[in-house]
Amino acid sequence: MLAPPVKSGPRYNQMINVPKVRVIDENGENLGVMYTREAIEQAAEVGLDLVEVSPNADPPVCKFLDVGKFRYEAQKKANAARKSQKTQEIKEIKMRPNIDDHDYDVKMRNVHRFIEDGDKVKVTLRFRGRELSHQQLGMNLLKRVQEDVAEVAKIEAFPRMEGRQMLMVLAPKG
Repeated sequence: MLAPPVKSGPRYNQMINVPKVRVIDENGENLGVMYTREAIEQAAEVGLDLVEVSPNADPPVCKFLDVGKFRYEAQKKANAARKSQKTQEIKEIKMRPNIDDHDYDVKMRNVHRFIEDGDKVKVTLRFRGRELSHQQLGMNLLKRVQEDVAEVAKIEAFPRMEGRQMLMVLAPKG
């Protein structure tokens, strides 16, 4: 046998399964505590539904509303909230241990731009051949990066070796 479909959103009219509720009419006037059945009848007289707006209160608070309109407004509000939030991305900057000064400056400009945009930055240092035996050069370079971004970023993952690469993750402060 199929289970009844689960309704999302607030309970209204016959779905409200408590004997007494506190009622607020369509103009925001508090009508006091009354029997649920009585409140549903009063809402129907005005041509509206009895909608549970605060189910955890004692007794639950219900309001005379148009359920369709109420759901539509709630959906619009949820969409606006989702639209306004910024997702944080992880941007990657790749370097080599013996990077030239100008190249380093260009990479650091990008790091600053990414952090100002609110993104995390993963600094990857790739070692090739003999460079692998001079890991202290890579560590010094990552320390320099750390000092250059100290006022705008904090270190989320400290430098660590992963195979032939050294990784460090920076996140915006605040």
